[in-house]
Amino acid sequence: MKVLVACEFSGIVRDAFIAKGHDAVSCDLLPTEQLGPHIQGDVLEQLNENWDLMIAHPPCTYLTNSGARWLYTKDEFGNKVTDLNRMYEVKIGSDFFLELYNANIKRICIENPIQHKIARMMINKPYTQIIRPYQFGNSSTKATCLWLKKLPKLHPTNIITPEKHITKTGKVYDKWWFETCLISDLKERAKVRSMTFQGIADAMAEQWG
Repeated sequence: MKVLVACEFSGIVRDAFIAKGHDAVSCDLLPTEQLGPHIQGDVLEQLNENWDLMIAHPPCTYLTNSGARWLYTKDEFGNKVTDLNRMYEVKIGSDFFLELYNANIKRICIENPIQHKIARMMINKPYTQIIRPYQFGNSSTKATCLWLKKLPKLHPTNIITPEKHITKTGKVYDKWWFETCLISDLKERAKVRSMTFQGIADAMAEQWG
């Protein structure tokens, strides 16, 4: 099967499909971090290459619900107003998401975090399911939405109890999330948080390959 893994620099999903004997290629503006078939460039230029399956991870910076507070700012009088520059980036991100979703590829999976209401309105495509890494053997509660076309829902493979980090004041955090907060370089932190967990990648290759 010919598989395109869009917007992936880590090679994690690509290599999971290769391990199952598929012809998988990753594509991203960044170079691949793991040696393997990779196209460095605009993935939109690769959509018409007769792929059997595409798994896409479009950038979520301006779409995710965790960043919704940045959609607004305050004017000189202290009134809450829409940040037009931020809203423009939401539109660009939503359009890119839809170009992937509407690609002429028979089977498609697009993954993204839970989106804020403006992004949901612009995209206007309900997600198919929400998965979490601890359902696939990885210690995190991070919620990931999947938009599926001609694919079955992904079934849990190894449900574990995710580790927690408890602060001195008694606050409880997802340990993976807390540890990524300690990465001071914001670009590096974003890269780490964008990577697909190995258990999820393996489940995709096993169940959709």
